[in-house]
Amino acid sequence: MSHATITAVSSDTDHRFSKPNRTTVRLLAGLGVEGDAHLGVTVQHLSRVAQDPTQPNLRQVHLIHSELFDELREAGYAVAPGDLGENVTTRGIDLLALPTGTRLRLGADAVVEITGLRNPCLQIDRFRTGLLKQVVGRDAAGDVVRKAGVMAVVLSGGTLRPGDPITAELPALPHRPLERV
Repeated sequence: MSHATITAVSSDTDHRFSKPNRTTVRLLAGLGVEGDAHLGVTVQHLSRVAQDPTQPNLRQVHLIHSELFDELREAGYAVAPGDLGENVTTRGIDLLALPTGTRLRLGADAVVEITGLRNPCLQIDRFRTGLLKQVVGRDAAGDVVRKAGVMAVVLSGGTLRPGDPITAELPALPHRPLERV
């Protein structure tokens, strides 16, 4: 596997679509990104809180591969790190191909476990008209393909910054493909 790195880190205290880039973010075990609106043991995503506020928060950290931004740029969409609401922007690791339960070591100390795929909603088209079709499509078999990153929970906390390395540890077989969370 090529050298995988963090290219940007982002957080926001408010529930807004995009998150401003930071020089560092701190992950807190079992909670998420310190100071971020999605921090918590139970679900913080507003539509999910409305359904059931006691659900476990499987979306503590949102990761997107910067290769998606390259693809979107080629399709005519200017999208930068943090614009799609992710906390961690990566390069050099195929996040979407990893199985559920993959552990990612981020920087020196932090470890997150991938819980599933982000399921982008219509808010993405409010950000850029037509963008939803670029990040959710169908494969040759007609199955839905979600490309807007993965969600994770924090197993071990730590401080993250751009340039930090990423290493992946796959779970035991059999691997379960990522599903939306």
